[in-house]
Amino acid sequence: MLTRFINGYCRLLDWVVAAMLAIMVVLVFGNVVLRYAFNTGISLSEELSRWLFVWTTFLGAVVALNERRHLGTDFVVATLPRLGKKLCLGISYVLMLYACWLMFSGALAQVRINMDTTSAVMEAPVAWFYASGMVFSVLASLIILRDLIRLLSSKVSDAELIMIQESEDLPSSPHAGEAAR
Repeated sequence: MLTRFINGYCRLLDWVVAAMLAIMVVLVFGNVVLRYAFNTGISLSEELSRWLFVWTTFLGAVVALNERRHLGTDFVVATLPRLGKKLCLGISYVLMLYACWLMFSGALAQVRINMDTTSAVMEAPVAWFYASGMVFSVLASLIILRDLIRLLSSKVSDAELIMIQESEDLPSSPHAGEAAR
């Protein structure tokens, strides 16, 4: 059930990221055309594009985490026996959860500090800019917790014990078939 929920919100994030990218393209291209052709521009364009870029990066990282598309190396882990691979994977999940906590607490502090500060052009609370780190931390933690629970309950295959893929030809998500179960 958790996997179905996570896959569902990752599909939604795919659409949100695509929409944000489209908005950024329209804003930046439109601004370039206006500047060169009409010697004017959209003052909102630069700031909003920067904010959308940050949100796109964090939301895209959540989707990449779910699909195991982040960079990595398996030089040492691949040589370990199954128990060693499970131990390394468990340690990496705990460290990632700790990193998510650090990011969440730092972003929360920035949100609190910047709640009353507004951006120069949009005049929107700058806290929304920093909230992207909080959203990433919460969503990424759900994915990591799901994977940690699967590891601890021995529902992880040997192929999943190494979190990277050697080829782009392989299926991208070891959890893609789980939603159908």
